[in-house]
Amino acid sequence: MKITDAAKFCHRFATGHRAGVDVVRLLQSETSHGSSRQRREMQALADGASRGHQLHELMQQAEPYYPVLLTAMTEVGEETGKLERALFVLAKHFQHRVDMRRKFIRSISWPVFQLFAGIAVLSLLIYIMGIMRAAGGAEMTDILGLGLRGPEGVLKFWGYLVLIFGSIGLFIAAFFQNWFGLQNLAPLLYMIPKIGPAIQTITIARFCHTMALALDAGLDPIRSIALSCKSTGSSYYASGIADSEKAIRQGSTLSGALNAMSVFPEDFIARVDISEHSGTDAEAMQHLAAEYDERAEDAVKFMSMLATILVRMLVGLVLIFFIFRIAMTYINALSGAMEPINPRRGR
Repeated sequence: MKITDAAKFCHRFATGHRAGVDVVRLLQSETSHGSSRQRREMQALADGASRGHQLHELMQQAEPYYPVLLTAMTEVGEETGKLERALFVLAKHFQHRVDMRRKFIRSISWPVFQLFAGIAVLSLLIYIMGIMRAAGGAEMTDILGLGLRGPEGVLKFWGYLVLIFGSIGLFIAAFFQNWFGLQNLAPLLYMIPKIGPAIQTITIARFCHTMALALDAGLDPIRSIALSCKSTGSSYYASGIADSEKAIRQGSTLSGALNAMSVFPEDFIARVDISEHSGTDAEAMQHLAAEYDERAEDAVKFMSMLATILVRMLVGLVLIFFIFRIAMTYINALSGAMEPINPRRGR
């Protein structure tokens, strides 16, 4: 289930539930929204609810489809009798994540357009060199120096680009899916100046947001930490769940449990410790969530600016490279044309 669809579902369902509409009728009305897969899932929920099953139990059976956070908060809401409140807060949480993602995509859309425009110009030039002929029927000079001409050259050029960008995309996907345990390299990633701290801040902000939401809804600290770690989408953070549970069962505070995980920076642990002295765990995490939300927005702006600079540098370097290749081709051609009239030739 996409985050945008989850946000809309939570808001619609919470609104209807607060108005007193029956759960089965609410789920049946949801069968008219979203993709065909979403409609089938909602019909399955409606059928199960009509047989007396609780909503979170039905979601758990299809949990690969539903976000873990949605399933957990639905369970908390049903246990405490505050389902609409939990879903309203969750809708706001999901919408916040959607807004951050949209800001990032919007900021890099123009540089990406410039990149594709540059690729289109080069593709057109390669195509023209293959279909046009010089005087006498000879092939045009390969001004790019790539050995690519015509439609076949364009396809080869696109193939090289797919190979390059596909490799980059595959590595990113492998990291987020934790293939070969790549997420264990997160501490090395965090050591990269400027970039590492920005990524870490965004991840911790998501953790804080989920943690504040879970504690405020009445979830116990052990399950709250586990749920918050899973919401980061990082196996690196999830690897410390068992240590946090052990620490809490031994009487540690929230800051002590997070410190036992050995995945959070010292300044974050210190902030949690200070916040705990000023209120409850839920209030402490709400304060930190608001603080890290602001820091995460700054981090997203930085990452957007960095992505913009990198894409524009890539476009500029590619264009400069080919401009020099074209210029050198014509300079060499002019030099060769002037050789026969050189009076010193042959002496």
